[in-house]
Amino acid sequence: MPAKRKNISPESLVRPLVRRLHGYVPGEQPKVRGLIKLNTNENPAPPSPKVLRAIQKAADERLRLYPDPTAQPLRQALAELHGCKAANIIVGNGSDELLALATRCFVEPKQNGDNSPKKIAKQTIQYFTPSYSLYPILADIHGARINEVKLPRDFALPENADLKKLNWNFGAALSYVTTPNAPSGRAYRTRDLANLCEAQKGVVILDEAYVDFSDDNAMRLAKRYPHVIISRTFSKSYSLCFQRVGYFVGHPALIAALDRIRDSYNTNGLGQVAALATLSDLGYYQNQFKRIAELRASTTQELVALGFDVLPSKTNFLFAKPNGITAFEWFTRLRDQNILTRWFDKPGIRDRLRITIGTEKEMNRFLSLTRTILSKHG
Repeated sequence: MPAKRKNISPESLVRPLVRRLHGYVPGEQPKVRGLIKLNTNENPAPPSPKVLRAIQKAADERLRLYPDPTAQPLRQALAELHGCKAANIIVGNGSDELLALATRCFVEPKQNGDNSPKKIAKQTIQYFTPSYSLYPILADIHGARINEVKLPRDFALPENADLKKLNWNFGAALSYVTTPNAPSGRAYRTRDLANLCEAQKGVVILDEAYVDFSDDNAMRLAKRYPHVIISRTFSKSYSLCFQRVGYFVGHPALIAALDRIRDSYNTNGLGQVAALATLSDLGYYQNQFKRIAELRASTTQELVALGFDVLPSKTNFLFAKPNGITAFEWFTRLRDQNILTRWFDKPGIRDRLRITIGTEKEMNRFLSLTRTILSKHG
């Protein structure tokens, strides 16, 4: 007869590193009638009719089959778009999957013993703060060293000389730079990014999730420097959050390394179909980008007229500091009226709200309610 098994705590079966982790907190996604969602930076416009037709047509008996394992047709179309080769591109289950792959691929986990600067650099992931809150989580999951470098109060990109004073590690294994940045919305000039990349010894990922709402991009840096990767997504600007498709553009050697640790069939078939159809109808989306930029400008003007401080944005959102009311109270009053924005309870940014640019009707409602909140507060 087998011996009686002792009680086992399920928690004790989990790695200590994992027990200490705090997972990524996404924006609220409540199912409420009449809700205005200005909190997750989604494009308020639907995918183009051409994309919807392509998805509907593909939802047939092919669903029983595996999708193209390397997303070759999509990679080829992206290569033609960006003037490179398919070998320069890897497609993922959203850009988040690729950011996680990069962490595993280019960074050594932290180890005890050798604490030489060179060894520490190989174990280091760095990024600016405030920025995309997934970066520290990826570093923690991997057990890497973290080097957070605080941006100045205007959230501009510091010059290299200032970065040295801020203890930016130019030898770090992996550096994430979100451009345009989130949550600030600030865009960084390509020449300034080039200066940073030239000085960096490790891999630099320029995360351009919001670049379609800007008037410049740094794609040429991925072609110029072998250690630079551009990250893009079909979620924010191309209305495909539901499908989860992202991609990297970089040197073939880096892309091949990422491909070796990629999960098989990592990008779903309908997502590949949708992304391909998107690339064949870019004019539809460019009209959306223009509309969002116009609403971004008019909303900024209205908020400034109310005495709010609004950072210059090249994204599909604004980062605004209210006048005469705290950001948390503004957030709460809006939420009570079924308008969701994003408030971050973190040092240096808890005095601002991030507001996604929605439809014209939604932005008018947001502004009207904001005026009402201010009048009642006064």
